[in-house]
Amino acid sequence: MSGTLYLCATPIGNLEDMTFRVIRILKEVDLIAAEDTRNSIKLLNHFEIKTAMTSYHEYNKIEKGKKLVEKLLEGQNIALITDAGTPGISDPGEELVKMCYEAGITVTSLPGAAACITALTLSGLSTRRFAFEAFLPSDKKERQEILEELKSETRTMIIYEAPHRLLKTLKELWGVLGDRKVTVCRELTKKHETAFATTLEAAAEYYEANEAKGECVLIIEGRNRQEMKKEAQEAWQEMSVEEHMDIYLRQGHEKKEAMKLVAKDRGIGKREVYQALLTKER
Repeated sequence: MSGTLYLCATPIGNLEDMTFRVIRILKEVDLIAAEDTRNSIKLLNHFEIKTAMTSYHEYNKIEKGKKLVEKLLEGQNIALITDAGTPGISDPGEELVKMCYEAGITVTSLPGAAACITALTLSGLSTRRFAFEAFLPSDKKERQEILEELKSETRTMIIYEAPHRLLKTLKELWGVLGDRKVTVCRELTKKHETAFATTLEAAAEYYEANEAKGECVLIIEGRNRQEMKKEAQEAWQEMSVEEHMDIYLRQGHEKKEAMKLVAKDRGIGKREVYQALLTKER
């Protein structure tokens, strides 16, 4: 029988957020795979956990992942922990999970702290629908592509950022998204935790004058769906109904379906589309 991979959430700041279940599992497993053993040893010592550790991080995730899978197949139970928060969220844990499923190994997740959810619930912005973007890409072209995608995102957006890059990112977001509402969450669950509810422009101005400290989570307001719909309808008004119809007909839609799509785009009834086309034919 193969062992089990346990995804164990650890505190993102306050050690009191460690769950009893995670402490028990970390003591019971045969091995703990940690993102940074130097950082994790402090946590294990605090809770008097003596289990052996091995490193598992972004730069060895494939090679070490194979070795961990071998140990699991031999029957060992392994716990995976990240530096802070839930494994698999913006860290290489997702790769190990995939490898385990491919090998038929049981995987289970022990819930606990996650910076993205903690910040979202603290933000004062809509929590019903949200998009987690984690850290924006460092590659300039890819970064710009992602920002352009976010421009039309209607869900609340969650972005991670390091303090030394915060100002640059806020300026980029302001330039692409416009002046949206944003809550800048810092030092979550720690003594100096702050949730700065403001706008992208005001946040950029503030951090121009004040140095950012601590890891940050940005919670950004999504586009207003009604405003987007209104803008789209106004854009369609710039062309005639006949030109609008031609777009869908060239895409292979039947005339009846094309009329329905045109009516929806322009926010009018199908009869109005029919009358406009009839008038044009005359």
